[in-house]
Formats: sequence, C-alpha cells, structure tokens
Amino acid sequence: MVKKTKILAAGDFHGSSSIAKKLAEKAEKEKVDLVIIAGDITGPTKTDNLLKPFIDKKQKVIFVPGNWDSSEVTEFLSKLYGAKNVGEHYVKYGELGIFGIGSPDWQLKLNEKKAFSKLKKEFEKIKNLEKKIMVSHIHAAKTQAEFSGIPGSTGVRKAIEQLKPDLFIAAHIHEAEGMEEKIGKTKVVNVGRRGTIIEI
Repeated sequence: MVKKTKILAAGDFHGSSSIAKKLAEKAEKEKVDLVIIAGDITGPTKTDNLLKPFIDKKQKVIFVPGNWDSSEVTEFLSKLYGAKNVGEHYVKYGELGIFGIGSPDWQLKLNEKKAFSKLKKEFEKIKNLEKKIMVSHIHAAKTQAEFSGIPGSTGVRKAIEQLKPDLFIAAHIHEAEGMEEKIGKTKVVNVGRRGTIIEI
C-alpha cells in the first residue's frame, strides 16, 4: 500500500502575491506534501513573489503555465525557485508520477493533436507508477467547466479517456473552482485561487 500524498492544488493568481502568500500558509497549515499550480500565475504587470512564499516555507512546487504566463517568465520562475514545470517535463515522487500540458503565451486553445501526442508521450514514462496525475491549465472538453460557454480541450479529454490518470487538475474557468466529477476512473478537479486540498 503506497502512502497517500496530500496536495494543495490552485491556479489563477493573476499576479496576486497576497493570494500566493495565503495559499502557502494554507499548504503549511494542512501539512501538504506537494503544491500543484495549474497556470495563470502571473498577471498583466506583476511577476515577483508569486512562488517565493511556497519556497520560503520549503514546499515542493510544480506547475503548468497558463495563457497569462509567458514562456520567458515561466522559465525564469522555474530556474529562480527550482519549481518544476510539468508542462515541459514529467516528474516522479516515489510511486507518484505527474505530467501535463501548459498553454503559455496567450494560448486560449491548444493544438489538439499535438496536445494529445505530448501527453501520451509523457505518460509513457510514468505509466508503471502506482499513481498518476495529469495537469492542464485549460479544462477538458465535455466537462462541467464548459457551463462557462468556453469550450474545453478535446486533446486533453482524449488523454483522460485513453490514459486514465487517477487525477486530472485544471484551472482557467474561475467560476468552476471547486467543481469535481469523474471521467471513467479519473477524478476531475477544477481549482482556483482559494486552493483545494486533495489526497491521492
């Protein structure tokens, strides 16, 4: 039996260092093992102190970039704080594997074929692990978050259906924060600036 991992999953700070600070405090109070940020970390002007509160509290941080996050800033944050961008490369923590897809540089839609292909390729590296988490900034097609009128990604949906990760985390639609559902055996969780505690 693999030990459960406690996660704080959040997204859509949009440059608010006070939200980052509150979330880091929540992560500390809840004694989480890992912080997962599902994009839109930065805002139109501010990029400083957005990951620092987590790092100051010695929390492990992984993220995918969202449409507000430029590739340059994403790379800078990753290097400065040692936070792992799973939009670029999968990560492993013991028997837990995490992979994902970002949508930096103002992308509001993914190239669906490429998105699925990338997710499949990353999944192959972690498929034998006990637990798998997939992260995307953009929600999957035909999920509750589409109540917003904004279509989700068909490539991401196909990856969930075919790869069957244990958990899928997305942000992007602020009003969908807290919504949960199932696609097959995959638990789908929409997260936002309040942060959601998940055990896997």
